[in-house]
Order: sequence, then structure tokens, then C-alpha cells
Amino acid sequence: MDHFQYRDGELCAEGVSLLQMAEEAGTPFFCYSTATLERHYRVFSDSLDGLDATICYAIKANSNIAVIATLANLGAGADVVSGGELRRALAAGVPADKIVFSGVGKTRDELAEALSAGIMQINVESEPELNLLSDVATSMGVEADIAIRINPDVDARTHEKITTGKSENKFGIELALARNVFSRVHELPGVRLRGVAVHIGSQLTDLEPYRAAYERVAEFVHELRADGIDIRHVDLGGGLGIPYGEEKAPSPAEYGALVKSVLGNLGCSLTFEPGRVIAGNAGVLVTRVIFVKEGVSRRFCIVDGAMNDLIRPSLYDAFHAVIPVVAPPSGATWMKMDVVGPICESGDFIAKERNLPELESGDLLAVRTAGAYGAVMSSAYNSRPLAPEVLVRGDSYSVVRKRMTVEAMIDMEDIPGWLVTPEGKTAERGE
Repeated sequence: MDHFQYRDGELCAEGVSLLQMAEEAGTPFFCYSTATLERHYRVFSDSLDGLDATICYAIKANSNIAVIATLANLGAGADVVSGGELRRALAAGVPADKIVFSGVGKTRDELAEALSAGIMQINVESEPELNLLSDVATSMGVEADIAIRINPDVDARTHEKITTGKSENKFGIELALARNVFSRVHELPGVRLRGVAVHIGSQLTDLEPYRAAYERVAEFVHELRADGIDIRHVDLGGGLGIPYGEEKAPSPAEYGALVKSVLGNLGCSLTFEPGRVIAGNAGVLVTRVIFVKEGVSRRFCIVDGAMNDLIRPSLYDAFHAVIPVVAPPSGATWMKMDVVGPICESGDFIAKERNLPELESGDLLAVRTAGAYGAVMSSAYNSRPLAPEVLVRGDSYSVVRKRMTVEAMIDMEDIPGWLVTPEGKTAERGE
């Protein structure tokens, strides 16, 4: 469920018309619904009732500090995968002792920053990282609370670019090697073992891979305890899928029931790192029709949103529903068309062969389920400024990220002094 509904023929985010927002923010822009974010967080939290659970929102899904702050106000922690995300979490008001730092390539500086902040846990993904963290923590005179991420070699049955739990993936330590790594931790200074971590991928729409992975985690915890390593915490990651179109996805309640059945008697506190399931359906991308181009074999609706704004269709062949912001009148003519952007790439598309009402230049379209992995993955390709982000709460809205300007982009660059104009003058901006 989300809070993007038609009112008097206009698509609204909660109580605010997207037409109204487009007048202020311009297009394209991302719009997020506070009510949807809050509802999805509470539904996920309720599914874990009875467990000793900490929910750390995966900032990589949507890193706008207003979105993070919205969830932090509900009690969410944060799962971060870079020093930049760590700073965003802290800036948004997430307590340091509710932040988990994941990722395969943490640098010395990032580890030192995390230790200085006093975060809850660092998820170690390799022996070299473990050794580096020990060195950094020892040099700082502190102890790092860690979980070691294992790779259970479970196929998440999702797109190959977002699966993370198979042996050929770069994430975690394979089970065949992990036991020895766990046994080494007590020999290293500066690190304190907190638990086991696992994360098998994103956009899972089948619970069976979770069951397989969690059963292996439970078995591994028992093996470690038999070795005298008293594991009392497990980080289960995130990845629960959502419906982008007609596909079915497990509910958080079904997921919670699975967790309880497999791990409920393990005697461990648990950490969860949901991202997409909270933010995905809480956002839309609003884009304006430039013109409709009629071809012999295809009809193209060319819009001002592009792959630099929403790369998921190009990168993953992902489906996003596209609907008109103004509801078509009864009896409107519907036709198939490709919704494409103005970027100089054949891969620049938002939707292909979609049934849409007859459209004209200036009409607005809403691309649904764009709240996760939308703005965070955008770029300035073709020197297109990053789109603004708008957060709605009831009848109010606020631009929570302004549109970048081309001038600001150019101001970040410099022409070196050895480059001169044809007239022999140094090519300096503004002359």
C-alpha cells in the first residue's frame, strides 16, 4: 500500500497534488510520502514482535537525510556501506550505537571514522579487513565490536547483479573458511566478536532462499558454540522484495514468521537491514512529456526524465509502472508506446511497450516505485543536473534536495593554466 492516489482527477502524494509540486520543483523530480515510509517501517517492525530485534534502515536504498530522519524518529538505526553514508546517518540524527557498517572495501580512514563515532558494529567481510581493523583499532586505543559476514552459497533467485550470497560473489567469507577466521578473532587485539552476519541479496520475492540461508546460519552458530565461541548475536541483513508490477512478494509478516521458525530459539539478538521494502513504494519520479514521436514500428513518448535519473530499467531491465498524473477522461484513446529519455543512448528508457492514454507535450507522468535505488543511483551524465527530491507529509511538502545547476557542476571543475584560447589568452571561465 502507498499514499499516491487520484483526487479529483489529479494524482496526489497524500494531500498534495503532483501538478502543484511540479510547478515549484520543475521536472523531473522525485517525490516521497512520509505516511508510506512510516507505514512500511511499522509493518516491518510489527512482523518482528517477540524477537530481540534492532532494525537498521539500509541507507543505500534512499540516502536523503530527510528520509533517514523520518525513520530515525520511529526508532530506526542505520546500515551504512561508506563513510559518506555514515556521515549522513549521523547528520540525520541516527544514534551512533544503532549504526552498522557493512561493505567489502572499507578503507583505513573509514574504519577510523566509524570507531571514532562509536558505532554499534562493523560487519567484517574478509581476513584482510579483519587484520586492518585490528591495526586501526589498536592504534586508536579502542576495541571494535564486530560481526563476521559469512557467505552461505545460497542463490537468492534474483537478478545476477543484486545477488550477494553465492560463492562466486564478492561478499562475505565462504563457510568452508569462516570457522577458522572466527577462531582467530580472540588472537587479535582491538577487535571484539559480537556475532555472525549474512545478507544474500536484494529484491527477494521467494522466502525459500532465506530459509536455506538462515538454516545454515543457525547450524554454523551451533558449530561455533561447540568450538567454545559463544555467539549471541546474528545480523540477518535485508533484501526483502516488493511488487513493482503484477509480481507477488512475501509480506513482512510472512518473512517475520519464517525468521521466528528458524532462528527464534537460537537465543540471539537479531539485526535487520531493510531498505527497498521500506522506501521503494514510498516514492515516484515525476517527468514531463517533451513530445510523442511516431515511427513505423514504434511510438516513442520522449520525456525529460532519463536513465541518469532512474537507471534501474537500463541497468537491470527493471519494470516500473508508469501512469498519467492527470487521470484520462472516460473514453480516452489508449495506445502502446515506449517511454524514453533524451540521453544519447539506446539504453535510455523508462518503460517499453506500455499502454498509455494519448499524450501531448507538457503532460506529466509518474513513474511508480522509485523511492529506492532511484535518486541514490542517479548521475549527471550528459551534464544533466541531479533532479530535486520532495518530501510530503499530509497537506505539506518540502523540497529536501534542490536541483543541482549546470553552473554549480562547472564550478567544480578547473581549466589548467597551460590551456590557452586561440587568441593566446588563458582560458579562464568568466572571461
